[in-house]
Amino acid sequence: MTSRQKARRIDTLLLLGLPASGKSEVRRHMSTVSPEVAESDFHLGPTVQLDDFPYVHFMVRISEVMEDLGHEPAFWESGRERFRDLRDLGTLVHLLNEDYAALNATRVPAVRSPGKWIVDRLETARGLARMPGPFSLLDEGDRTAVVAAIEDEAALFAAEWSVRSRPPGSTVVIEFARGGPEGSNLPLDPPHGYAHSLSLLSAEILRRAAVLYLWVTPEDSRRRNQERARPGEEGSILHHGVPETVMRAYYGIDDMEWLIDQSGQPGTITVRAHESTFHLPIARFDNRRHLTLFQPDHSTASPSRQDEEVHAALREAFAGLVTHPA
Repeated sequence: MTSRQKARRIDTLLLLGLPASGKSEVRRHMSTVSPEVAESDFHLGPTVQLDDFPYVHFMVRISEVMEDLGHEPAFWESGRERFRDLRDLGTLVHLLNEDYAALNATRVPAVRSPGKWIVDRLETARGLARMPGPFSLLDEGDRTAVVAAIEDEAALFAAEWSVRSRPPGSTVVIEFARGGPEGSNLPLDPPHGYAHSLSLLSAEILRRAAVLYLWVTPEDSRRRNQERARPGEEGSILHHGVPETVMRAYYGIDDMEWLIDQSGQPGTITVRAHESTFHLPIARFDNRRHLTLFQPDHSTASPSRQDEEVHAALREAFAGLVTHPA
């Protein structure tokens, strides 16, 4: 595809990194600066946030309900630690594609039954991921029971989803983590890894996207994941912990450095999708020394200095994103 100079304002930002790499903290820092500073230092407009966490939650809830009804859970194994089929990582990407398209739509259809809306969307996205329908073995009564069980939570999500829009000049931030089993060779076999999930993003996203990758080692990711899992704060986006078995099976290694090394253009990663080749500008935010430091005891010895270091490092990373062709 033809190279062009990246616009000064970043249209779509893929915020990627292993669990506990600092993605949430970086998002929080970006939200604390003024719009003028966000544009001058980070080249961002007002941000609209997308991530796959709500859909993971609904997959877990639906799996629990199906077990209660006497069926095999559709998405997650008992114990809520592993996907039954890892191809559902692709299901999540297709849901993000749909969310992104809805932001740019002139009209978003009304959601009449939020529970049914979630169930139908999961079924459609699974089909796009070339997987069997998750509810094919449910009779009408059990399917209705699944819808009813998630209706209240789905209503809260649908209410926020329906009014979400994209103001002119805004930046969409899409956050997710990918990796592979500890000890794997590179390139990672699909559906593991960033290479596979990025290839499933819509052409609309890939044409507009730049990548900010938060760089930590898998060992640091596991350690910080344990540190952030504070009792009583499981509902907090900053304080949820991923089970150790999942960390080693899904995030024991990632393929971002491999993608950078394999790219045909410096400062980019190459994604082949939709019968095209996309060169996404990428910057690595080196968080191995943990600039976005978590304080398990809630202490902050010098928060202003830490914020200054984070800000300076982010400013440098974003400057690299807007100087590379896309």
